[in-house]
Amino acid sequence: MHRTSGILLHPTSLPGPFGIGDLGHSARRFVDFLAAAGQGLWQMLPLGPTGYGESPYQCTSAFAGNPLLISPELLVEAGWLGPDALDAPDFPTDQVDFHSVIPWKRALIARAVHAFQEHASEAEREDYLLFRRAHADWLDDFALYHALKVHHGHRPWTEWRADLARREPEALARWSKSHARELDAQRLIQYFFFTQWSGLRAYANSRGVRLIGDMPIFVAHDSSEVWTHREWFQLDEEGHPTVVAGVPPDYFSATGQRWGNPLYDWPKVAADGYSFWVQRLRRVLELVDLVRIDHFRGFAGYWEIPAAQETAVEGRWMPGPGMALFDALRATLGDGLPLIAEDLGVITEDVEALRDGLDLPGMAILQFGFEDTEGGFGRSSFLPHNHRSSLAVYTGTHDNNTLLGWWALRDPQTRQNAMLYLNSDGSEIQWDFIRSALGSVAALALFPMQDVLGLGAEACMNRPGTSEGNWLWRYRDAMLTDDAAERLRVLSRIYGRLPYPT
Repeated sequence: MHRTSGILLHPTSLPGPFGIGDLGHSARRFVDFLAAAGQGLWQMLPLGPTGYGESPYQCTSAFAGNPLLISPELLVEAGWLGPDALDAPDFPTDQVDFHSVIPWKRALIARAVHAFQEHASEAEREDYLLFRRAHADWLDDFALYHALKVHHGHRPWTEWRADLARREPEALARWSKSHARELDAQRLIQYFFFTQWSGLRAYANSRGVRLIGDMPIFVAHDSSEVWTHREWFQLDEEGHPTVVAGVPPDYFSATGQRWGNPLYDWPKVAADGYSFWVQRLRRVLELVDLVRIDHFRGFAGYWEIPAAQETAVEGRWMPGPGMALFDALRATLGDGLPLIAEDLGVITEDVEALRDGLDLPGMAILQFGFEDTEGGFGRSSFLPHNHRSSLAVYTGTHDNNTLLGWWALRDPQTRQNAMLYLNSDGSEIQWDFIRSALGSVAALALFPMQDVLGLGAEACMNRPGTSEGNWLWRYRDAMLTDDAAERLRVLSRIYGRLPYPT
């Protein structure tokens, strides 16, 4: 793995006048910043359509793209919207106001869909048909699911009309025939997303920037996949989960985290040759260059919580699919899968054995290194002197406080230990952490954009265990300075992390 570094930033956090970051010109300007800063990686969160709470880790599809990321500018340039579409309301610039952005963007995209349906040329229709054929293994199921979800007022599929929720073939066929235009609209929205994404990825790769995607181990209960394949999940007769996913009490929460995702019925998934996982990873690798697998430890063993429990305290560890799943993936997709294992939390020998048996880099979070003092300061595996080359080191992640926010809450002893370790006076502690990450022997070094910009707790992306105020942060164009890019480039050159020339 080439020694390089990069920035963690979800596209929704990009600047622009449309209320939410998207795949348009601001995304390319960010790629230009990465290239100027000598960074070879752009890591982001899952890209699927979000459901309740707008969490990218609770998507309504494991395959579809998030329509909110579609760029109005690129729709205008493609001819599907007029210039008036760029006259956006006066949205906030430092946060996403989903309450106002979602209806505005849905209406805008609906106009573009109508324009395509009415005025597309023969060549454009042929390109769309090729897209439909290439994505037929998931696109039609998702289009039907989402059209039905809209028809039912965006309620979960368990609250739909019973025959449609149960996927009775005759009921689905009748509904599909009478709502053919709505189904086509859902497919077109995905066509717009994937066309724009393809252009962005090509641009990033041309500038020497590789994209790191994020694939959650679990899927949301209210998703196309659970509705389409109930047999793969532990559900009752009405389609509700009997047990759900989460983690026991840990660093982030005294009562653990009850995520609520349905758990797989792994014997049935295995009996199907792990086809869902093969299909899923293949599709993700068509979008990005590397994939971070969230909650990797769940493949060795996962925390099973009875669905009736309100917290994650009352749960038990259950065995995951282990190497059998990855044998199936490698048999189809080849060896040397470009994966990063998110191996944080309660990590046991079986998790380490699975990770190392697959020769996957794990993760180290520098913030944790100064808090994990069991046995005395300096012993933590998260500190750079204990790193290994097969590792991705982060100053923090989307689930952590920003470095400055974290620093403001530290006790005097922790601060003293950190300043001594980093040879720092604490005046620019975020840059001292970034330098330490870049100097690590770890092959990959990554840092949230908030740390590069030196922002405090107000810029947190997610606060685990909370249900409100997350996934909102955005930066402003003026924050992306030449000085920051030059500083990163100098440090990356010193520590041998500049990308290969393209």
